[in-house]
Parts: sequence; C-alpha cells; structure tokens
Amino acid sequence: MDQANETVPDGFILLGFSDKPRLEITLFVFVSVFYMITLVGNITIILLSHVDSHLHTPMYFFLTQLSFLDLCFTTSCIPQMLVNLWGPDKTISYLGCAAQLYIFLGLGAAECVLLLVMAFDRYVAVCRPLHYAVIMHPKLCQKLVFIVWVSGIFGTLVQSPSTMKLPFCRHHRVDDFVCEVPALIRLACGDTRTNELQISVIGAIFLMVPLLLILVSYGHIAQAVLAIQSQEGRSKAFRTCSSHLVVVFLFYCSVTAVYIQPRSRFSQKGGKFLTLFYTVVTPTLNPLIYTLRNKDVKGALKRLFGKDRMATEK
Repeated sequence: MDQANETVPDGFILLGFSDKPRLEITLFVFVSVFYMITLVGNITIILLSHVDSHLHTPMYFFLTQLSFLDLCFTTSCIPQMLVNLWGPDKTISYLGCAAQLYIFLGLGAAECVLLLVMAFDRYVAVCRPLHYAVIMHPKLCQKLVFIVWVSGIFGTLVQSPSTMKLPFCRHHRVDDFVCEVPALIRLACGDTRTNELQISVIGAIFLMVPLLLILVSYGHIAQAVLAIQSQEGRSKAFRTCSSHLVVVFLFYCSVTAVYIQPRSRFSQKGGKFLTLFYTVVTPTLNPLIYTLRNKDVKGALKRLFGKDRMATEK
C-alpha cells in the first residue's frame, strides 16, 4: 500500500476510463451532446417560466430552481470531464478539486431537498386543491427555496473540509471522473472510518429522509387520485405528479447507490457509470421529462413561437 502524503498534494489524476482510449472518445461525444441538450433544455425552462404569465405558479417556480441547480451542477464538473476525456492530461489541481467537491456536494444536497419541496407542492395541489393558493403563497415558496440553498451549504460545509484533509496516498490517482467524496475516501491510505460514518449520516439526512417523506406524500397523493370520480380529473392529477416521480426515481436511486456505502464493492465497480448517470444523463432528462409530458410547457412554447412568428410577419 502507498504511503500517505503528509503534505497538501499539488493535484490529483482523474483516471476515469483512461485504460480504454476508444471508450473515452465515445464518451466525449456522448457527454458533449448531453451537455448541450442540458444547457438548451434547462435554459428554455427558465426563460419560459420567466416570460410566460401562465407559468407564474409555485410548481414552475420550483421547476426553475431545479433547472438552475442542474445547470450549475453539470457545469461544475462536465467541462473538466470533457478535457480529461479528450486528451492525455487527466490532472486537476488541489484547489480545483476542492472547489469542484464543495460545489458538487452542495448542489447535490440542495437538489435532494428541492425534490422534497416539489413533492410537498404536488401533495398540496392534489390533496388540498381548494387551499392550494392560500398554502403555497409566494412568501412560503421563497422561504422553502431559501431552506433548499441553506441545506446545500450546510451539507457541503459538513462533509467537504474533512474529506480534503484525508491522508491521501502518494500516487494521487482518483478512480473517477470528478472529485467526489466516495472516490476521495477510496484514495485515502489512512483510517477513513470517521469519514465513512460521516458520509453515511449525511446520506441518510439528505437522501433517505427526503426519499421517505416523498414516498409518504405520494402515498397520500395516490389515495386522493383514486378517490377522484372523473377519468379526466384522475388523468390530470396523474400527469401532474408522474413527471416529478420519474425525476425522483432517477436521481435518488443512482446517488444513493454511490454515497451510502462509499467503500462497497458496488460503489467501486459501478461508481463511475453511476457518476456519469447522475451528472450527465439525469440533468438532461429532467427538462425533457417535464416538457414532453406537460401541456402547460408545450402551450408556453407554442405561445412564444406564435408571437415570434406574428412579429416576423408584421
């Protein structure tokens, strides 16, 4: 086993799939395309929610926050990932790695809480429709978003400093695409039991607790939907919630598999593919899921392009 480095390292080597050059080329194209779709899709949702008065509702206010989070989340790691995939240089500086870890972990924790907030919004919309406007008033929505961002800051300030202080092995080779906690814990040569316990506790707080509350809320939603007499009303309620449920499933399943047991065999072997999934694929699918299954967003797009067409004709 390598000796632990007692000084602060100059940088790290992000291995990724460096032992498979052909796969790296394929992944470079794949990640580039998905990143462009992520940028276009999420920016479109943010702009539509801002310019179209029909979308000035709590649901789209939270969806805008999710789109902004996904933009920041992907931009914190994908450009570095593309540089590593394209050329032989796989290095990242210590400060660059630390910055990526702080941002990556903070935004990930914030997204966990935001998905819970969005589930609460859907619960009120379906189970308390007559009181929806009173309960989900603008001030409450702003307070909930404030809690989301504060939670993200808290999560990263608890976990990131202790991770960067680990006694890393001298080779400094990180078996991942990005500087994230499980990969850095596996790089350490010293005792990491405290860090593993810490990430498990943080994972329980930001992953398991929100997921449990989301499932409870959707249990109540399911009961309310089944009690709706009209087929049209039942279909509308289902459409309202199904998009959010798909996003929750994609995000929580992939992140939980990596973070709950960072030194597990599954986390080591499948971690890189799961990292690709929740950093590249999920942020791309989010806007597609919400737009393709959502009549309000489709209507907003038609109104926007309709206005542009009329302006051009004039």
